[in-house]
Amino acid sequence: MHYEGSCHCGNIAFEVEGDFNEAIDCNCSLCRRRGSLLAFVPRDKLTLTTPEANVSTYTFNHHLIQHHFCAKCGIAPYGEGAAPNGAAMAAINLRCVPAVDLAALKVTHFNGKDK
Repeated sequence: MHYEGSCHCGNIAFEVEGDFNEAIDCNCSLCRRRGSLLAFVPRDKLTLTTPEANVSTYTFNHHLIQHHFCAKCGIAPYGEGAAPNGAAMAAINLRCVPAVDLAALKVTHFNGKDK
């Protein structure tokens, strides 16, 4: 399915293709504080509809994931990294995709704290 998403102020907006029935709730030091519900798609399924220059990036720990956020409103709509097989992936914060019914998601808890 085709979805649109954004940060709160709209400075970062995107379109994404995917079937979002499940989400991951990670307890790493960042996700725990941010409250994201994440779903992963191949990176080519995510298209920014605003300039890439609007995106700020934060990395930490092993610096394997680029956590993208809006410097204006502070919301983190997506991140980028690589799957275990090396394929480019995007982690979509489903809380930033208004058409996704969050209450209907099967949420899996991931222990990122100990990774």
